[in-house]
Amino acid sequence: MTTVSQPLPSTRRRSGNATWIVVVVCGVIAAMHIWKLPSALTDVQADLSISLVQAGLLLGLVQLAGMLGGIPASILGERVGLRRTVLLGLLLLVVGTAISALATASEVMMVARALEGIGYLAVVVMAPALIRRETPTDRLTMALGAWTGFQGMATFIAVLGGSLLLQVTDWRMWYWIMAVVTAVGIPLLLKNTAPDPPREGGVGAAFRRVWVTVHSWKPWVAGLVFACYTVQWTAVIGFLPTIYGEYGVGSVLGGALSAVAGGVNAVGAVLAGLLLRRGFAVRPMVITAFGVMAITTFGVYAVDWSDLPGTFVPQFVLVCVFSMVGALIPTSMYRIAVDLAPPGGSPPGVIGLMQQTQNTGNFLGPILLAWLATQAQGWHTSWWLTAAAGALGVALIMLFSEKRLGFSLRER
Repeated sequence: MTTVSQPLPSTRRRSGNATWIVVVVCGVIAAMHIWKLPSALTDVQADLSISLVQAGLLLGLVQLAGMLGGIPASILGERVGLRRTVLLGLLLLVVGTAISALATASEVMMVARALEGIGYLAVVVMAPALIRRETPTDRLTMALGAWTGFQGMATFIAVLGGSLLLQVTDWRMWYWIMAVVTAVGIPLLLKNTAPDPPREGGVGAAFRRVWVTVHSWKPWVAGLVFACYTVQWTAVIGFLPTIYGEYGVGSVLGGALSAVAGGVNAVGAVLAGLLLRRGFAVRPMVITAFGVMAITTFGVYAVDWSDLPGTFVPQFVLVCVFSMVGALIPTSMYRIAVDLAPPGGSPPGVIGLMQQTQNTGNFLGPILLAWLATQAQGWHTSWWLTAAAGALGVALIMLFSEKRLGFSLRER
């Protein structure tokens, strides 16, 4: 893929796949910290006497960090280095999780969750740029395709693993297990990635590179397209257990079904990477995905499945199609994002800006879907949200012509 954007500082690129696989694994581990809490939330509330409002705040702190901290994280990465920032993020996740496991008061849990949010952000903002820097060009699309599935993989592992583990142990042991797993990622990253190259200038130079980036229209449009996806995906997947509960599905089975629906997103991301490598253009893939997401969510919400044979089964299949085909969007946008930095700009700054906008979608999606369901006294109008977001996403991606971008939207 030819590009007019400036390349990242060069370091030696490893010939194998170990580097990008390790970075993806670190991203999965980081994202598991978002999803480790929901399955344990009831036990945490009972143990620490946390109110429902405080529980909601605990769940939302990570997303709030993502909404506010993407650009600051990218400035840190520009100054400190990509690998160092990812390592710092993993360390903060370990510390935050350990503090949570030892917490005896809700206030301590809040502070620890905030640390986890900062750590998560440091990993996911830097990881795509680190993958781009370390991966041979002929494997970059495959690597970035795998990366875009990190959230789906994390959802599957954490939701299903947490639900099963909490049948035999308590939430504190679950947190200690997560702290140990995260700590293992630190030596793996050190072993399989090259040291950060020296950066020119200090904080001022890093700030200027990010400043140049946020003044470009391209990262903003990419971030808004991404947000049109996340506002749908997070809302639909997040409310699955609630919908299953209305059908009388037990909590363990409901958790497993939700985990599968989230996990197939990772499968879709890998398939999307393969399609890009076979020459499929980015823009048609994004438009197709938005269309499929609108059609499947119409089927999920507009149809009263309680009156039909099989109840939740056909609905679950539609949700899986929604999740898997929807993965075409983040895979395509991440593949573009690493080349969207303007001359003198910052590739991590592009990812940071996209992270802020997509987390705004993550934050607003469940709220808007819940509001629609409340107003309609049911889920039957909830597809309005996904249809509107999809239409906006299609309109925005149409702005990304090859002439405007200055590089091909088709893998070569």
